[in-house]
Amino acid sequence: MKSAVETLNPTRVRLTVEVPFEELKDSLDAAYKKINQQVTVKGFRQGKIPARVIDQRFGRGAVLEEAVNDALPKFYTEAVNEGELNVLGQPDVDITELKDGELLAFTAEVDIRPALEIPDYSGIEVEVDAVEVSDEDVTKSVEQLRERFATTSPVERAAQDGDVLTLNLEAKVDGEVLEDGVAEGVTYTVGSGELLDGIDEAVTGVEAGGSATFTSELKGGSAEGKEAEVKVEVTEVKSRELPELDDDFAQLASEFDTFEDLQADSRKRLEQMKKYDQATQAQEKVLDELLKLVEVPMPEKLLADEIETRKHNLVNHQLGQMGLDLAKYLEIQGKSEEEFDAETKEQAEKGIKTQFILDELVNKEKLNVSQEELTEHLMRRAQSSGMSPDQFAQAVVEGGQVPMLVGEVARGKALAVVVEAATVKDSNGEVIELDDEDETAETVEASEATEAEATEAEGTEEKPEA
Repeated sequence: MKSAVETLNPTRVRLTVEVPFEELKDSLDAAYKKINQQVTVKGFRQGKIPARVIDQRFGRGAVLEEAVNDALPKFYTEAVNEGELNVLGQPDVDITELKDGELLAFTAEVDIRPALEIPDYSGIEVEVDAVEVSDEDVTKSVEQLRERFATTSPVERAAQDGDVLTLNLEAKVDGEVLEDGVAEGVTYTVGSGELLDGIDEAVTGVEAGGSATFTSELKGGSAEGKEAEVKVEVTEVKSRELPELDDDFAQLASEFDTFEDLQADSRKRLEQMKKYDQATQAQEKVLDELLKLVEVPMPEKLLADEIETRKHNLVNHQLGQMGLDLAKYLEIQGKSEEEFDAETKEQAEKGIKTQFILDELVNKEKLNVSQEELTEHLMRRAQSSGMSPDQFAQAVVEGGQVPMLVGEVARGKALAVVVEAATVKDSNGEVIELDDEDETAETVEASEATEAEATEAEGTEEKPEA
């Protein structure tokens, strides 16, 4: 076999391959055997039909087509390896010559990873928010905890802000009660704004057994977006009582004996959260600065595939679960389709650039992933997916996704190397030393990560055919 590589642009090449016909022998034998099992010829047992009879009855061309389609992946892979190419996705193959008994020639155009030059990144400097926890922050945190331990009790008075009501609702549009416009026994906290616009004003001042009517735009259901006349009956009014902020509350809501200790723990937790946010912010900003330093040619086909993948996942998974289509989503977001497409393209480009640059850094810095690091990452991914570690690990192995996880960990380590070399200051001008054990590098990488690896193929997972 002979092969040659022609560079079409920094991200695409054309392979020209010539194969002597004798190298097709194994594929021709396999083609005859396959056809033998699929056809019947009178006078011959199935599987025992001579090759000459198959040629006569079904045509030599059918055999050659089967043999070539079987052989192409092997010869393409050999040409890729011979050219030491780092290919992306599947090739566009064209049979240029097929002379029976003499020669098979074909070309294959395919995207490749561009060669990148990573400049010195030690001069990167970014500013992040300072870690500051105010007394107001602590008070808010404690109040949120207090809300969780609130109790309710029935009262014989008119409903007021903060009360918990039990309601029956009936919605009419154009005087007709909607089939899905009736609900009974609905629990609602006055002032929460969780149901319909106007309901708080309607129920305030109404006692148990009373009712009120108001108009509101429906937020869901068969008449979503239409103005409806809503009748609301109050069947029960409960007052909400918050526990006193004292030592008894601390013992009820935490492992602490005193309220003072509970407040101190709340402050400590808030500081930890803000430090985590600070580290994430630092890594996001460092990554953005790194992307500015490196010129990355963009493989057009890979970019198009990535844009399509992102759109597909949004429409068929995220929006589908919420009962929305793309048009409704864009309406809610206040975006035009052109703006959405531009944003999706920008995100896809950033994801691909991020992966390319961090992968290049993995090679440059000779970073390896240990079994322990892979296991820890798998545990975190399992937790975020809602699956058990065993279930997630099984799904990863069965789906052939282990290399993808290894890549995620390696790229996280590469980003951590850049962050360590950069200068990070907070808004007070103080230099920040990020915790070496902080794991947010992987979080940042995952948020930017492209799904290109899913469409990227080293070789021929899908067989190139004539």
